[in-house]
Amino acid sequence: MTSLRRTDILSLIHLRSDGRRPNEIRHMSCHLGALPPSTDSGSALPTSGCSGSAHVSMGLTQVLCVVRGPCDVGRRSEELPDRATLEVTMRTTPFSPPGDRRVANPATDRRLIEQSHLLQTALSASILLHLFPKSKISVTVMVLADDGGRLEASINAATLALMDAGIPLKDMVCACSAGRWNAGGSDEIVVDLNRREIQAATGSAVGGGGGGSAPGGGGTSDTIYLPVAMMPQRGTVVLAQCESRLSGGAEAFGEVLEVAMRGCQMVMEIMAAAVRERGMCLYKAKEGKADVILVD
Repeated sequence: MTSLRRTDILSLIHLRSDGRRPNEIRHMSCHLGALPPSTDSGSALPTSGCSGSAHVSMGLTQVLCVVRGPCDVGRRSEELPDRATLEVTMRTTPFSPPGDRRVANPATDRRLIEQSHLLQTALSASILLHLFPKSKISVTVMVLADDGGRLEASINAATLALMDAGIPLKDMVCACSAGRWNAGGSDEIVVDLNRREIQAATGSAVGGGGGGSAPGGGGTSDTIYLPVAMMPQRGTVVLAQCESRLSGGAEAFGEVLEVAMRGCQMVMEIMAAAVRERGMCLYKAKEGKADVILVD
């Protein structure tokens, strides 16, 4: 009797390695106000003067974000006369990537610097920076667990933390990824890739990046990994990072982009529900109807 592996059984019924359908995102949970304001929990996450925070999990990927500000700029040379300065820092815990326990320095690690820049670009498109001239808004993201899609989870967590801090936004910035890869012999577009799927799509050993290189080192390929961030209510794409050379050209890119945008819409519904829940909790606290839990 021939024994079948779990992945073989899932491919026979057209499911992905984690049991999802091609158009299904991972389980996502959001928590606004994950940290109390104006606390100090160490140097890894500087929360002194914390204005807002949020915790987001997408599958096994977990991200914690802290927002500080608007506050005074430390150096006058860094002040901007017409808008606020947005400072974004991404950090990873030693236990976040599977199998690698090294501590990545956010000031020297190339991938963290690149993703911090992409995160800053996506957030700058939505934050009304002109309302806070000569000030600074600091966004610090800590990746607690990385199973692929840490850039997308960081963008979602940063958006919720900014809303928790009361920073005015044009629209929510929601992020999700899409990709095309040969899974079990079927070349179809899937949404919200995990680490294993990103490795299969990019041909690399890194599952949390903001893009990948085409397998084969420079030729065209039908595999693609595309992280996308957009403002869903405006229908504006603020970030689309792709480093694969596609044989299908712009048409193949457009198909994957459309699937990623639908994933962003699904992410927006979950984030909006978390914002409404947070607002209801604050309203109950204002009316004196909130449950108070005392911790010794």
